Amino acid sequence: MTTSVVSIVYVNDAPAAARFYGDLLGMSPSFETPGYITFDLGPGADLGLWSGQFDGLSPDVPRTSEVCLAIGGGRPDELNAIFEQWKSKGVTILREPYDAGFGLTFLAADPDGNRIRVAPKD
Repeated sequence: MTTSVVSIVYVNDAPAAARFYGDLLGMSPSFETPGYITFDLGPGADLGLWSGQFDGLSPDVPRTSEVCLAIGGGRPDELNAIFEQWKSKGVTILREPYDAGFGLTFLAADPDGNRIRVAPKD
């Protein structure tokens, strides 16, 4: 059996969210409908952006999950470069780079308040 894991992020506007994530990831969507857009992140992994499920999402609503973008090698200079790039693009930074025990990491938010962590790949 072939399996794939799709991490779904609920957003207010799927095309707008796709532009945001496409810019951050440096890639184009692999599947698009007006309310559901996915990015192929590699074998067996996709990121799905789904609108219409939670109209009027508010950044004040606590989020209990996050998308983690794991970078290979775990080099602090690479993570810091991504942090500076995102900051220069105006991405909301929730926590600047810090050592979390598993390596250097930082936490950002998309325009809907969903959390995005950048961390070293295990």
